[in-house]
Amino acid sequence: MPPIPRRMPHGTVTLILLAGLAALAGCASREADLPPLPLAESVDIERFMGDWYVIAHIPTFVERSAWQAVETYRLDTDGSIATTFTYLKDGFDGPRRTMHPRGFIVDKTTNAVWDMQFVWPFRADYRIAFIDPEYRVTIIGRERRDYVWIMAREPVLSADAYCSLAARVAAMGYDNDKLRQVPQRRGQSAAVCSVPEATATSP
Repeated sequence: MPPIPRRMPHGTVTLILLAGLAALAGCASREADLPPLPLAESVDIERFMGDWYVIAHIPTFVERSAWQAVETYRLDTDGSIATTFTYLKDGFDGPRRTMHPRGFIVDKTTNAVWDMQFVWPFRADYRIAFIDPEYRVTIIGRERRDYVWIMAREPVLSADAYCSLAARVAAMGYDNDKLRQVPQRRGQSAAVCSVPEATATSP
């Protein structure tokens, strides 16, 4: 990567970094010894739209210090998904960051396989691996098992609900030692599960 001029705006630096991440995602192939990631059998795309709180994740480098992370989806008339990702950086009193990637449905039979584009022309693998019948919780994964997101319609789940989802993530072939619970409320306690524990960031 060429050196970044000292006066380059922060937003431009972020886009360059995201472009590098997206390029890596697009060029790397899935590990040969991994089975295909399980997918939700059928996703009602209109029901899936709206706000999703990130409960836990194996984060990209952008998300490692994210608090109160929320992903919002809106179905546009062209069939693409206008996405807004917001979070507080480094703590509840940190600055709010916002990104606007765009999703593209690849498998229109199930609506479970998307590409997510942060910077044109790079697209990253994005798969709805699980959605409950009430559309209250979901797991987003990738074939490479590098990143994963547990999300819910509410900012906090019970320990039992969270641990059930974490167990699903482990069964998909992820290393749950890398799972980070995202602080959504001040004073929130991290859930402790019998599956490999997620690393919790103290609020």
